[in-house]
Amino acid sequence: MMETEKRIAIVPGSFDPITTGHLDIIRRASESYDEIVVAVMINRSKEYLFTMEQRERLTRIATASMDRVRVISSEGMLWKLAEDLGACAIVKGYRNKTDYAYEMEMADYNRAHNPKAETVLLQADERLCEVSSTVVREALKKGMDLSVYLPQAVAEEIAQILSPSEK
Repeated sequence: MMETEKRIAIVPGSFDPITTGHLDIIRRASESYDEIVVAVMINRSKEYLFTMEQRERLTRIATASMDRVRVISSEGMLWKLAEDLGACAIVKGYRNKTDYAYEMEMADYNRAHNPKAETVLLQADERLCEVSSTVVREALKKGMDLSVYLPQAVAEEIAQILSPSEK
């Protein structure tokens, strides 16, 4: 009897910080694959509020209760990470036409370098279309309630990270 190969998907992102929108995409991806590798990545064109280590820790906290999900960090190319992990898919979410166009461009690039990892684009749940890491960072600056955007445990960890007593 042949053993079936485990289907691994990568859900990559900056996760600065991870939001309820990201978690919805991860949860939905986990319904279709045997293992989800959430890859905290670096986008050199972005300025980050949180360090790579903090973003990875927040992502681990957010996904702790999810079966078959593991969190890693990577500073390399996504297509290469997919190749190294033997991933058959790269799962990304999009909120609007602008996100979709950008993600299609990235999908073309990744497919050209690693055709074995198909990019799968999941449309954001309409209730989460306004949720983004940028919105969360702005809400943090204004001291707004983050419960719509973040799991409670992540909001608590962010409060600890940003607390003046921790510095």
